[in-house]
Amino acid sequence: MNLRVNHSIRTPIYRQIATQIKNQILSGEIAPGSTLPSERSMAQILGVHRNTVVRAYSDLKDQELIDSRQGVGYVVCLPQAESEEVRPKGKKVHWPSQIREKYQNLEVTFDDLFQRFQEENTVSLGSGIATTEIYDTKKVAQDIAGLVTEEGRNQYFYSPYQGDANLRQKLVSFLSTKGVKATTGEIQILTETNQALDFLATLLINPGDVILMEEPVSPDAYRTMELAGGRVITVPVDMDGMQCDRLEELILLYQPRFLYVNSSFHDPTGAILSMERRKQILAIAGKHRVAIIEEDAASELIYSGAKFLPLKAYDTLNNVIYIYSFSLTFMPGLSLAFVVGDKALIRSLSYLVSVRMVATDWLTQKLVAKYLEDGSYYQILEQFRENYALKQEVMCRKLDQMKLLGVEYERPRGGVYIWCRLPEGIDSRELVVEAHRRGVSLLPGYVFYPMKNGGRDHIRLNYSYESAERIQQGMDILKETIRSMLVHKK
Repeated sequence: MNLRVNHSIRTPIYRQIATQIKNQILSGEIAPGSTLPSERSMAQILGVHRNTVVRAYSDLKDQELIDSRQGVGYVVCLPQAESEEVRPKGKKVHWPSQIREKYQNLEVTFDDLFQRFQEENTVSLGSGIATTEIYDTKKVAQDIAGLVTEEGRNQYFYSPYQGDANLRQKLVSFLSTKGVKATTGEIQILTETNQALDFLATLLINPGDVILMEEPVSPDAYRTMELAGGRVITVPVDMDGMQCDRLEELILLYQPRFLYVNSSFHDPTGAILSMERRKQILAIAGKHRVAIIEEDAASELIYSGAKFLPLKAYDTLNNVIYIYSFSLTFMPGLSLAFVVGDKALIRSLSYLVSVRMVATDWLTQKLVAKYLEDGSYYQILEQFRENYALKQEVMCRKLDQMKLLGVEYERPRGGVYIWCRLPEGIDSRELVVEAHRRGVSLLPGYVFYPMKNGGRDHIRLNYSYESAERIQQGMDILKETIRSMLVHKK
């Protein structure tokens, strides 16, 4: 079977795949009874998202050209004539035509690649997930049991839509350590950053609105804006954060709904927005009455140099919507984030939460509030910093050994990501496939570019999840993979 996908034409990738397989079946090149590669295998062969292959195979099943058989997989079976008595009456729903187009052809490989941290025999250098090495699970279990007992039988199922009142009080104190002044009425509790962005996009974006975002930028962030109907216009990022040279010009040209800024230890570059640019962004946005959404999940993870306060700390006009997440500094699987903003915005956000959710997560809110109140969270933060700093050192030593191969990078002052330029001639898509075959998962750089017009020469590495020993193992495999690919390129 010889299949090719062309990313430069407008025909959806799933349709290209389905059409080629159909033509080969009808021509006899693929014989009836043949077994097609699994969805995951085909996705790896072609370098596409698994959901793209699922949709292609679904189309072929609808045309009765293939069938799925338990324990076997997808089998070629040309349609056979059936008697009227056997054939069911009516017409089958064609589900692809029922689902809105923008939710179907999501070919970005980010999701499947990100989930590879669950594969037992794969070293994950791509997943931005907190380490499991810090929290004592037995103590956490005891704390949870104590919280349930304290609250009583009827109290622990629901929290107010704006979030637990006690937690919001503790967050007011937590925010003060970051220079942010807020009241409990200016805080909305949510589960994670992605959920916060989704609610804010629903609340603020009208179809066609322009959103100014950094580039490269997290796929979760830009896809949320696009699915809400926004038009993403990007601004380049360097190691001092969002470049401001043309920011005012872009604001005048596009009249954006808001700016999105990942201010500290930017995903994927690890950049930290300089103080000069923080002031510039606030001044320009204030001058033109443009809102700013600031995402700030990694700001506490600083290992060297001065710690910068968030944009929100200097926001005298209350134009900044601030999102903080505990995703990198809490128990994996127990997610919690919050939004800080103008009271009118928070009231509307809370109303939207009440429409979409029966209840917010009571248990995690109570647990975070407890750890903030007794001070243990601040001690745990220091343990996370020490753990991540050590693993960053391990990864950087290994990267330094790859400089002779042509690998380039700038070491961030904190966070959990390192943005690496690959040697000339090495394509990140090909590298990710080959590295995974050898037992290491990575994220290719192009998924961080909304138009897929960059990043083919970059990968994003993450060191938060795996142990130092596993990171060393994974980096050795990465080095050997790059070396092998360079030999074959000659």
